[in-house]
Amino acid sequence: MLTKDQQLTVAEAIYKAEVERELCLPPSKMYPEADVTDSYRIAQIVTELKIAAGRKVRGKKIGLTSKAMQKLVKVDEPDYGNLFDNWFLDSSSALKRDDLNHPTVEIELAFVLKKDLSGPDVNAADVIQATDFIMPAFEIVDSRYKERGNSIIVDSVADAASCGGIILGGKPISLKGIDLSRQGAALLKNGIIEQTGTAAAVMGNPINSVSWLARKLHQFGDGLNAGDTILSGSFVQMIPFDRGDTITANFGELGVLSFGVV
Repeated sequence: MLTKDQQLTVAEAIYKAEVERELCLPPSKMYPEADVTDSYRIAQIVTELKIAAGRKVRGKKIGLTSKAMQKLVKVDEPDYGNLFDNWFLDSSSALKRDDLNHPTVEIELAFVLKKDLSGPDVNAADVIQATDFIMPAFEIVDSRYKERGNSIIVDSVADAASCGGIILGGKPISLKGIDLSRQGAALLKNGIIEQTGTAAAVMGNPINSVSWLARKLHQFGDGLNAGDTILSGSFVQMIPFDRGDTITANFGELGVLSFGVV
């Protein structure tokens, strides 16, 4: 593990990279001995720096929910990161390409909680009872790094699980009476379908990823709070975008959302 001073050095570099747009080296390049435990601590320090500067945590994102991605980065469970208030954008927004580094986009389902959710034995029923509604969402995947590091998982966890923005839209709907595992969606760029998939790709059902997160957070003495928005994980491969592109997601009965890039 890294020393506390080394963890602080990495966290301050990531924070500065976002605030001042001075991209930094990834942790695995700065300190090749860094591990995932270091990364979660670094991410917490970054969160503390942001809160001290006036930012607020509005929820969490879950990443690496597919077996293919876990195999790629050589882990056996997902990862997670905090979502901050200034990362939320409205559907049909115009994203400024110059505000992003190497962005890609994914589509997933967002859970908005009406009750706190925590504990070592949280299950699917607990998630359903704690959820107010779900919404379709884009996750803008990005990083504050100027180059690729030696460890995808170490670098991703330290940097808020590689989240760069969230766009919610479509039709809010209760979990009651819906089988999320069958929910499908299509991701389009400039009117052309790039990816399609169903939510079953997210740990069999996105509800399972949220229950995993609640149990994981309990290990760190933390939990999910009423009002939190939880990005449950993508069920398609991410695609890149650039200036002039229009990105659309069609979730069928849950609605359509989009954004443009300027």
